[in-house]
Amino acid sequence: MIVGLLTVKDWIIFIHTLKEGMMIVPMNIKPRQLEIIEATGKLLTTSGINGLTIKNLAYEMNFSESALYRHFSSKEEIIVTLLNYLNENVNKIFKESPISGVFEKDFTVLFKELTYYFKENPFYVVVVFSEGLINESARIGEKIIQLMDSLTKHAQAIIKEGQDKDLITRSLTSEQVVQIIIPAFRHQMFRWKISNFESDITQSIESLSGSLLELLKRRSEQ
Repeated sequence: MIVGLLTVKDWIIFIHTLKEGMMIVPMNIKPRQLEIIEATGKLLTTSGINGLTIKNLAYEMNFSESALYRHFSSKEEIIVTLLNYLNENVNKIFKESPISGVFEKDFTVLFKELTYYFKENPFYVVVVFSEGLINESARIGEKIIQLMDSLTKHAQAIIKEGQDKDLITRSLTSEQVVQIIIPAFRHQMFRWKISNFESDITQSIESLSGSLLELLKRRSEQ
């Protein structure tokens, strides 16, 4: 969803608005730059990386190309800024939902909070989980890896918590478990995208997290 033109007053109100305890992180992004990166997410979703050009982005926003260049020097800079923005938001989600020590709660909250964020910002799904984007440039690839590392690190800490308490299997390392659950989450996100964001992603992720918990729980030897 593209944010309309914001006044300074509107922007101040916007960045202080809480959405069920989750606040959008503004970084040092100006209001017009935020509009541009949100439009970038939408264009990536509808047209893919090949359709993301300065010309198409200017058309999408009803801007001139020169107006876009006043805010960003290149397409790469726009994508890098978007990825930095997403990384800060994902890290803020984790910071505001610290590990509580109750494994099942922490595991469920991980999925719930990420789902809520992407439900509020559906056009970022492709940005975070697209394989094509990572090959666009070395700089963009590095930023995507940083973003995925943030997600992996938090998920791995939760899995290790469950293993340390002997609540879930230790036949796999925490790293191996994360290599299963992150792709499973990603798969559900892409199914949601394919449905034009019309399917019930909340229900799908709740079902997924419940199924994964059952698979991971330790079973008493017969």
